[in-house]
Amino acid sequence: MKLTHTQAVFLMVAVTLMWSIAGVVTRHLEHARSFEVTFWRSFFTVLSLLVILPFFQGRVVFAKIRHGGWALWLSGVCWSVMFTAFMVALTLTSVANVLVTMALGPFLTALIARVFIGHRIPARTWAAILVAGAGIAWMYGAQLEGGQLAGTLVALFVPLASGVNWTITQRSHAQGRNVDLVPAVLVGAVISSLVTLPLAMPMQASAHDVGLLAILGLVQLAIPCVLAVVCARVLQAPEIALLALLEIIFGIVLAWVGAGEVPGRTVLAGGALVLGALVVNELVGWRQRA
Repeated sequence: MKLTHTQAVFLMVAVTLMWSIAGVVTRHLEHARSFEVTFWRSFFTVLSLLVILPFFQGRVVFAKIRHGGWALWLSGVCWSVMFTAFMVALTLTSVANVLVTMALGPFLTALIARVFIGHRIPARTWAAILVAGAGIAWMYGAQLEGGQLAGTLVALFVPLASGVNWTITQRSHAQGRNVDLVPAVLVGAVISSLVTLPLAMPMQASAHDVGLLAILGLVQLAIPCVLAVVCARVLQAPEIALLALLEIIFGIVLAWVGAGEVPGRTVLAGGALVLGALVVNELVGWRQRA
């Protein structure tokens, strides 16, 4: 699939819209909770990718998994942590809390890459990290009183695992071994399904719940993950980082309109600091490289 730059931008917007439906769909579940939610979404993601990946890459995708080495499997573990922590966090706290916490991804990635592979962090990024950190601290301080801190702490594992995943990919690339992230997504979904299955017992999901979680597995995860990789072949990293912020906006709005979940003032204020720091950092970096 070859795209023009404009087509890639619009497709990436559609990807973020698909990503953003998790919160509002989760709020309409009847009986499924916590690890059962994660299991069913990961299970249907596996089924979907077993159809989608051979269609895009042929049977060679399974050879890539067998011969991918430690980097691909470690990347798969990171994906499994992201899949599991994201859905569990949604059952413990608000959609806005989870999405704003996930916005720390680029900053945590920069710090992890600095520690483990020696990437230099520009002064503008250090400043952005401090501002974003203040925003998150503001949110966390309010949640100490509101009883939602546990969910936000679980959500923090998503950007942490994402940062480790990116660092693994970069280190492997520097050593001449490229990690195909799409098969790693399949590995992550399989691991997530296997790990959460015993924790999901006894199953309580209704047929209605299973249907909604099947939609999440296909439409919210499998399809957009594959399309995002296609977009990444055309768009630059800063463009993807900025467009990915739309997931946060779409997700909060959908949960507000579709489930009546009104974000608190503290979340909006802290989120504004995080998103503002990320936008300014990416735009300045983009301008300097241009």
